[in-house]
Amino acid sequence: MLRASEESPRMFESDFVDFFSRVPWWVVPLVYVPMIAMSMMYAVVVDGLSPLALAPLWFAGWVVWSLMEYWLHRTLFHWIPSASWGEQFHFYLHGVHHRWFKDRFRLVMPPAASLGIAVVVVATLKGLGFALLPLVDDAWVLGLFAGIVFGYLVYDMVHYYIHHAKPTSKLMLALRSHHNKHHHNKKYKDKKFGVSMTIWDHVFGTYE
Repeated sequence: MLRASEESPRMFESDFVDFFSRVPWWVVPLVYVPMIAMSMMYAVVVDGLSPLALAPLWFAGWVVWSLMEYWLHRTLFHWIPSASWGEQFHFYLHGVHHRWFKDRFRLVMPPAASLGIAVVVVATLKGLGFALLPLVDDAWVLGLFAGIVFGYLVYDMVHYYIHHAKPTSKLMLALRSHHNKHHHNKKYKDKKFGVSMTIWDHVFGTYE
């Protein structure tokens, strides 16, 4: 059982709730690799999407996720509502990661939260696919969704890696430097929101 420790302090009085506030990194691929595989298989076998058509949709989904990653981090994750519960809301959502950035059990998103987001995303894509049916077949939906989920998987794994591993490649060292500045340098508190890639920081002027 993942209990409170010096590395991973208690967030909640309830042992049950506090236990589920901790997630080992391997839970993310355990949950989402099968989801990606099943989405791609369903898109090809059931929806009739060709592998050749699936590839660009999958890549487009990854691009969509990269933009979601940037904007969620820049807006929702750093939003502190002007209410009595605002500071606590921010702490539970994202502030905990900034305060206890060495806590390896509170880095990847708990499945209860990420699966909720996944349901919203797939429902939105299904709704859009239905609305566009007169113009285009909705076989693209799960191909795009698989790419979005893959992007999320890469994000969480890269995020964990640059915090808790010892990167040696130039790419991972650059991403770690980029992210550490966001964490530890007040100059970059409202900049450097990209984690798995920095392209949108360049596009939207938050790189430096």
